[in-house]
Amino acid sequence: MIHINWEAPYCGEGNNCFRIGTDPQGNACIAVAGQEGRCLTDTREALRTLIRDIRAGKAVHLLEN
Repeated sequence: MIHINWEAPYCGEGNNCFRIGTDPQGNACIAVAGQEGRCLTDTREALRTLIRDIRAGKAVHLLEN
């Protein structure tokens, strides 16, 4: 198993927590807290783009009911 340097969890209400980390090659990983063995891995640039797009409001439709 590859070692991932995880950041502290980012949590919403209750137990809805995500973790972001990096592997030894510098790739970014995102996982549900407590399920870090099942992470989504991509480049740091892909993570930067995701975060920028979320901050720009491009995912706000996901929050609508």
